[in-house]
Amino acid sequence: MKIKEKIKSNTLSKVIAESMENKKAEDIKIINLKNIKNSVTDYFVIATGTSNIHIDSISEGIEEDVLNNFHEKPWKTEGKNNSEWILIDFIDVVVHVFNKENRNQYNLEGLWGDGNEKY
Repeated sequence: MKIKEKIKSNTLSKVIAESMENKKAEDIKIINLKNIKNSVTDYFVIATGTSNIHIDSISEGIEEDVLNNFHEKPWKTEGKNNSEWILIDFIDVVVHVFNKENRNQYNLEGLWGDGNEKY
């Protein structure tokens, strides 16, 4: 039996950001949370979509690209019913695809401001 090699979270976060970029997501950010005590994950990858259809397309693209590159499916996905904020949980990387209003309202970059932002 072959033991599956664990995906490095920094590599996964970059592939997710590239997938977002390929789907024309706006304001893409990767926030490194590794050095924050009691952080829920290693990275947040955050982006904005211009419509519910666009947000859904971005999230579908991410899931497809991660499956094709790493043969992994998300542990949990939330928000596909209304596509205003879709959360995709890959355990070590949590993806947030927002509409502009929800992104401004929830301000994850501000809440997790101690994390190192990149991309």
